[in-house]
Amino acid sequence: MNLSRRQIIHAAGGTALAGWMGPAFSQGTALKISHQFPSGSLTDGDFRDRLCRKFAAEVEKRTSGALKASVYPGSSLMKTNAQFSSMRKGALDMSLVPLSYAGGEVQETNIGLMPALVPSYEQGAAWKNAEVGKLLSKVLDDKGVIIVSWVWQAGGVASRSKPLVTPDDAKGMKVRGGSREMDMMLKSAGASVITLPSNEIYAAMQTGAMDAAMTSSTSFISFKLEEIAKHLTSGRERTYWFMLEPLMISKDVFSKLPKAQQDIVMAVGAELEVFARDAARADDKAAAEIYAKAGAKVYDMDEPTLRKWQTIARDTAWKDFAEKNESCAGMLKAAQKLL
Repeated sequence: MNLSRRQIIHAAGGTALAGWMGPAFSQGTALKISHQFPSGSLTDGDFRDRLCRKFAAEVEKRTSGALKASVYPGSSLMKTNAQFSSMRKGALDMSLVPLSYAGGEVQETNIGLMPALVPSYEQGAAWKNAEVGKLLSKVLDDKGVIIVSWVWQAGGVASRSKPLVTPDDAKGMKVRGGSREMDMMLKSAGASVITLPSNEIYAAMQTGAMDAAMTSSTSFISFKLEEIAKHLTSGRERTYWFMLEPLMISKDVFSKLPKAQQDIVMAVGAELEVFARDAARADDKAAAEIYAKAGAKVYDMDEPTLRKWQTIARDTAWKDFAEKNESCAGMLKAAQKLL
């Protein structure tokens, strides 16, 4: 006896049919992952792009193809500064983006690039399970975003005409700090600040609109600033510039995934954190080597210089952040416990 599809559905109430066709049919989902960095492959290129591609491949493998993901590099899906807001609304599935870029709409996220608050990769990694990480995760969850992979990156300064190592060097320079808090520290040291995403640094330095730029070691490599910069203050030994640049997912999108897929997403994200840390560390060394080879002078920061910057940061950025609201104050206090 040949039954029509309509008759089968009517007889089974629809429910049995979904089970018969299997989870891959009923739960087939395709996630879109956006980021601002250059495109690469699973094995080559900017590690942040590779992390997204590794995540997509592993999630598809573990869900037997029921959950797939496509990566959109170079802000090709949407503008860099629109990504966080779009995740909150469920209009973007996932993004790997500097958390502090969201500071205009969620003040607490500015802690993601707070000068001299995170002095090492080990301390950055400790945030996830410490009080500060739990407070930050709660704020983000309330705003509709979930951190999948905690990614920290060290950075430094690339400059055209003169080095920027000590606070005294900053006087009169036009500098891109990368966050409102970093800018506050720079202003206090006598610099004027420029605000733009890292993928726009090259053009600004090339035209002379900017003397120096602070960004991650990986971005120094990916955006080829060694073609313009004559000086690099490296982040390979110590630095006041540590950025939280996580892979995140829209809570709205995440909540619609079956529990088994949610568990896989979070497990794969956690596993990739070691890859990210190792890759970021490798880029700290590679950036110094690339810039030296291109003819730039490379400087490493010593402990007394780092402490000078930290003193300025405490009196400016840290103080300002703590005064924003009770949530910011609590988060800063929790972060300082790890220092």
